[in-house]
Amino acid sequence: MRHRKAGRKLGRVTAHRWALFRNLLTALFQHERIVTTVPKAKALRPLAERMITLAKRDDLHARRQVLRLVPEPAVVKRLFDTIAARYADRRGGYTRVVKAGRRAGDGADLAILELVDRPQVEKKKKAKGEKAKAGSPA
Repeated sequence: MRHRKAGRKLGRVTAHRWALFRNLLTALFQHERIVTTVPKAKALRPLAERMITLAKRDDLHARRQVLRLVPEPAVVKRLFDTIAARYADRRGGYTRVVKAGRRAGDGADLAILELVDRPQVEKKKKAKGEKAKAGSPA
């Protein structure tokens, strides 16, 4: 039984697990939405919430704490400038986990981990026949 044992090990040693979390956090703050497995998304959510809360503090110590887990300075700058400003009046609940079916290769449960209230990007819809015109030599 795992009574009173917080956190998920995800079948990895500690260094590998933290490297995974660093990569996933960097991708999440860079793209504002990632697709991963459900256990990874659930383990990553508290870390992402903590990083956004630190970014809202906007001081040097908070920036250095975030840089420990998000080692890319450009992503940290974006987190502090745009993402933290977006959630300035929100007291928590910055991320959501949406189940997204199963992965074709191994049948793992997939989830979308995304930031709430993110701006929606409209995809351009192609008119009928435009695909065929784009591929043919003119």
